[in-house]
Amino acid sequence: MKLTAAFFKLIRWPNLFFIALTQLLFYYCVFEQLLLDPLLHPKNHLLFYLLIAASVLIAAAGYIINDYFDLQIDIVNKPGKVVVDKIIKRRWTIVWHWLLSGIGLLLSFYVSRQVSNWVILIANVFCVLLLWFYSTSFKKKLLSGNIIIAALTAWVVVVVYFFCGASFDIWSRSNNNFNEPKFFKLTILYAGFAFIVSLIREVIKDLEDKEGDARYHGKTMPIVWGVPATKVFTAVWLVVAIAALSIVQLYAWQSGWWRIVLYSVVLTIIPLIIILKKLYTASTPAAYHQLSTGIKIVMLTGILSMLFFIF
Repeated sequence: MKLTAAFFKLIRWPNLFFIALTQLLFYYCVFEQLLLDPLLHPKNHLLFYLLIAASVLIAAAGYIINDYFDLQIDIVNKPGKVVVDKIIKRRWTIVWHWLLSGIGLLLSFYVSRQVSNWVILIANVFCVLLLWFYSTSFKKKLLSGNIIIAALTAWVVVVVYFFCGASFDIWSRSNNNFNEPKFFKLTILYAGFAFIVSLIREVIKDLEDKEGDARYHGKTMPIVWGVPATKVFTAVWLVVAIAALSIVQLYAWQSGWWRIVLYSVVLTIIPLIIILKKLYTASTPAAYHQLSTGIKIVMLTGILSMLFFIF
């Protein structure tokens, strides 16, 4: 029982649930609401669940390999949460990483073949490689690791876009039974939101983990630029997120979507403003951890706004 609990802790099961939830909502609440004729839409639900499984398995493998290479840093930053070598041996973490990555890529191959879109497989192969090199080198380098994780977070949304039959030729509807231009705009909206919010959270986590990263020669933003400059960088992106969301809500209000406007203002924009204010005074790992948790909740409330498309 202890081993099972440790394994689920190692793969960050709440984050995996969040990935699955995001893709489920984007498919059923956004894509299916844009179908021009639902009766003509082929039901690919089983394939879609396999796509979700591939995303979850690849992400789980990424979390495992990250903990494998971050063992010494984690002992400094969060000694009470270390699983590798305490409960699960390091050699088994490598085995689980490659096993989950392999199954995820096999599922990606099958899904790509069935929907005749090899972008899914190719991109997921890059995801596996990026997660490996992120853990081995990019994580300790200035900004590159943060951008990689933010991009992978955005891919969780974008992969559904390609699965649904959309393409780069967004203005052509001849082969599709859905409003592809609008679907493209919503994909950019939610993927962009995921990218920016994830980037903010990754930088805040670097502030939280500064001590351990510095001890093992990390080159993260707080170490290279210093804490004040890192706070300014984070604050700028928070302002960008707040401004972008406010503009989107203005358009939504003009379209008569007052419910989603009220929801977004109360549960995304105002919390981001509070986080921006608290960032100025934060100075301890506990305070940064609180901000990181707040950003994660904002990401969840942002993704849950997809439910409004059903109504």
